[in-house]
Amino acid sequence: MTEELDHGQTPAPTHGSRIDAYVDRYAARATGMVASEIRALFAVASRPEVVSLAGGMPYVTALPLDMVGELVSELVTRRGPVALQYGSGQGDPHLREQICDVMRLEGIQAAADDVVVTVGSQQALDLITRIFIDPGDVVLAEGPSYVGALGTFSAYQAKVVHIAMDDQGIVPESLAQTIYALETAGAPIKFLYTIPNFQNPAGVTLNIARRQQVLDICQRAGVLIIEDNPYGLLGFDGEPMRALRADNSDGVVYLGSFSKTLAPGFRVGWALAPHAIRDKLVLAMESAVLSHSSFTQLAVGQYLATQPWREQIKTFRELYRERRDALLDALESLMPPEVTWTRPGGGFFVWATLPEGLDSKAILPRAVAERVAFVPGTGFFSDGSGARHMRLSYCYPEPDRIREGVRRLAGVIEQEMQLRDTFGTGSVREHNGVDTPGPDLA
Repeated sequence: MTEELDHGQTPAPTHGSRIDAYVDRYAARATGMVASEIRALFAVASRPEVVSLAGGMPYVTALPLDMVGELVSELVTRRGPVALQYGSGQGDPHLREQICDVMRLEGIQAAADDVVVTVGSQQALDLITRIFIDPGDVVLAEGPSYVGALGTFSAYQAKVVHIAMDDQGIVPESLAQTIYALETAGAPIKFLYTIPNFQNPAGVTLNIARRQQVLDICQRAGVLIIEDNPYGLLGFDGEPMRALRADNSDGVVYLGSFSKTLAPGFRVGWALAPHAIRDKLVLAMESAVLSHSSFTQLAVGQYLATQPWREQIKTFRELYRERRDALLDALESLMPPEVTWTRPGGGFFVWATLPEGLDSKAILPRAVAERVAFVPGTGFFSDGSGARHMRLSYCYPEPDRIREGVRRLAGVIEQEMQLRDTFGTGSVREHNGVDTPGPDLA
C-alpha cells in the first residue's frame, strides 16, 4: 500500500526498473513497443563517411524544389485561412477525389467517399490494427515483412504468422495451408497483410496468376486483405500492376501514400475501405488526431492539380532504375559466389542471402567499422528468424557510392567466411572474446 505523502512529494518506485519509475504502470501492450532495426541504425548510417544501404529514404532532391517552394508560398498567400485551420477527420474532399484519380492507374474504380486521408500509410495501418485486433488475434503476413507493420502488430499484441514467399511473391499453397491449420486450431485470423508490389524488404512482386489465387483463398476463408502499396507506381518495366483492390472491393482495404511518389515530409497517405470499415477508420482517426493537417493536404492537392506529377514519377522511376542496376551490377561483380539476392522490378530494395554459417546481425558492427550499413534480416520476422538475410536499399545513394558500399560490404563478408572456415560458425566477436556489439547503433 502507498503511504500518505506530504503535498508536493513524489512516491519512490518500489518495483521494476530503477531507471524507469513508471515501468509498473504501463499497459501490457507497451511491452511490445521496441526500437526497430532500421531506426536504431539511423545515427550510424547518417554519418557522411558511411555508405548507407540501410534506410529506404526517397531521393527528394530529384523534385523541382523551387517549384515546391513557390507552391507552398502561394498556398499560404491565397488560401492561408483554410490551410491553417482545422479540417475534416476524413480528409479534404477534393484531395480524396484526386487520390481516386491516382488509384485509377492501378485499375481501381473508387468513390472519394470511401477514402480516408491519414498521416502517411503508416497511420492507416495503425488505425486498421486498432479497429480489428484484440490481444492474441492472428495477423497473417509475408515472411519477411515490413518492419513498421510488425511493430504496429506487436504494439496491439497480435500474433503474427508468416506466409512463405518466393521470387513470385506469396506462395498460395502456404497461405491456404496456414489458414486451414489456424482455423482447425480455433485461432481467430483478422486479416492478411501484404505488400504485393516490389515488396519491402524482399523486392519481389506477386505475379498475376497468384493475385487471383490469393483473392480466392482469402474470400473463401473470410479473411480480409490489407493491401499496402507504397511502391506500386515505381515499377521499372511497363504499366503499373493491377491492384488486388481492383478485383475485390469488399474484401480488400487498400493503403496508399505520397511519401514515395512525392515526398515523405508531407506525411500524406490514405486508406480505401469498404463503407463499414471506412466509418470506423474516420472515428479512429478523429480520436487519434482530431483532424489531419489541412496544410499538407492542400499542398499535395495543389501539386497534383498544377504540376506534371506523372512525369515526375517517371523521373523517379528512371533514377531508381539506374541505382537498382548499379547495385545489381556491383553485387554480381564483387560479391562471393555463395551470396544470392533478389532482382526487383521496381521499388527500393534488394534482399540478399548470406552463405551458411554467417549472421547478418553479428557482422553489422564490423560492416559499420568498414563504413557501410545495411539492415539485418532479423528485423523483418516476428520470431527473430532471418539471420542469414540482409536488406540492401538503393534508393538514396548515388550509383558510385552504391558500388563503393558493395565493395566494402563484400570485403567484410569475405573476411567473415574466412573466419567461419577457420573457427566454425561462431560470430567474430566470439572469436575475439568481445561481448559488446561494436559501435553504438542506438
